[in-house]
Amino acid sequence: MPIKLPPGISAATFASAIKEMQEAIGKDWVFTSEEDLDTYRDPYSLRWGDANEYLASAAVAPNTVEQVQAVVRVANKYKLPLYPISTGKNLTYGGSAPTYSGSVVVDLKRMNRILQVDEKRHFALVEPGCSYFDLYRHIQDNGLKLWIDCPDPGWGSLIGNALDHGIGYTATPFRDHFGAHCGMEVVLPTGEVIRTGMGSLPKADTWQEYRYGVGPTVDGLFAQANFGIVTKMGFWLFPQPESYLKGRVFVPNYSDLGPLVDEVNYLEDSLIMTGHADYFSPHASMFTGGVNDPDLDALMANGWPSRDKIDDFVKRKGKPAWGAELRFYGPPKAVQANWEYAQERIAKAIPGARFEADAPLTMPLTAEQQKTEHLVNFGIPNMAIFGMIARRPNAPDEPVQGHVDFLAMAPRNAEAVFKSLQIFYETQRAHGVPIITTPFTAPIPWIHRIFIVATGVDNYRDDPARNAKATALFADYIKNLADAGFGEYRTNPAMQDHLVAQYSFGNHSLLRFQERLKDAADPNGIMAPGRYGIWPKHLRKGRA
Repeated sequence: MPIKLPPGISAATFASAIKEMQEAIGKDWVFTSEEDLDTYRDPYSLRWGDANEYLASAAVAPNTVEQVQAVVRVANKYKLPLYPISTGKNLTYGGSAPTYSGSVVVDLKRMNRILQVDEKRHFALVEPGCSYFDLYRHIQDNGLKLWIDCPDPGWGSLIGNALDHGIGYTATPFRDHFGAHCGMEVVLPTGEVIRTGMGSLPKADTWQEYRYGVGPTVDGLFAQANFGIVTKMGFWLFPQPESYLKGRVFVPNYSDLGPLVDEVNYLEDSLIMTGHADYFSPHASMFTGGVNDPDLDALMANGWPSRDKIDDFVKRKGKPAWGAELRFYGPPKAVQANWEYAQERIAKAIPGARFEADAPLTMPLTAEQQKTEHLVNFGIPNMAIFGMIARRPNAPDEPVQGHVDFLAMAPRNAEAVFKSLQIFYETQRAHGVPIITTPFTAPIPWIHRIFIVATGVDNYRDDPARNAKATALFADYIKNLADAGFGEYRTNPAMQDHLVAQYSFGNHSLLRFQERLKDAADPNGIMAPGRYGIWPKHLRKGRA
């Protein structure tokens, strides 16, 4: 595939810019060949192979902050758009491809240094190329009693994941990765370097402990945005707990999800349950061989079933309607007491609730225990997720070449869950696609104080027509859910403008404010044009 230059940049201008970047960071670390640039395509792109696919014109891999500054200065000189990535592993959300075709990808994978890990104050300071595997190995090699919090899979960057509001699995304060960051260093679009929070006080030793510093807090401008290139970032780490206990609760009736959610909310918000919950239903396809129960398909054949019909289905099947796994970290006596208290509260609120628990585990896990546990619950990065989703159970001979997640944010109550599930179902039915959302699709509570209600679309590199249909379906998910008050918290590049348009309070006053900031901070509009709908002035005309 030939190099795709950004609009308005001539081949001669591009060649001059590339030559200066080679001089600044070394010829070996500036990539322009078709073979090299192929690695910067989004493997899960909904636009794979069509004229609107997001493609890089070149990629550069600086190794120091000073080299990043040099690249930014060259880009300003030639008004060449840049697109920074940490490790480029943000699959389903764009991977390593730019959001504006023809951009030069600034690949920070060589900047993978672990700058500080403090076992007593429980934090780390890392560069953007540092992966979860890198930090985990450092902690293990040095015998530190610290846990990281990692997503599935573990090959990505701590900084990249946090900046896209990624999430994990361990204790409540650490699962929100941006929420658990403290202090960052940023190369601005002008080439100037800033440090946020206490990092701006030259002699301070509290950069990773107090994020606010003095005056306005600007850290959030660099998450899901295009106001700079983050070159260092601090993270709070979880002191290794003494033990872990996982208990399960089962409730008999469909409407019991309401009081179950209320009780689990109380347990987590009160810090009695220190881990996260996982809601599930024995009637979901993951518990019925990977396909829906035929009786459930029949129940949904003519529209979203009434609550009475769902209750009747549950009674006929003789299984609990819902369940939840509750996780507790801490001293053995404390986790046992908290689990006992959780049972008392839930039993009092929900007649017929049933409980069971696994044997408590002492930390760290043994090698044998690691073979049977979900490792991310223990801060252990891995790649197992790809083995779980590589092929669909109901079509084992048809490999899924990619998928795009849709993750809507919903209030933590059962009625919001039921409402959002019905919208997913009705959207799928309107598009004539297989129904994957049922009344028993469980909410996801990974992020504290919010539910995620999820679905997704598959994509295929050899079938543009199929991808176009998936794109249309995804667009309707965004619109239909937003009309009911449910918004995605991140999305793939093909849908970012469409998603941002739904956040329209005050005639899009938030976006207009972001655009004014963009024009001031990035006057040449070189930094990741269009990321999450924030376009520079010269590219803004005619956009929604």
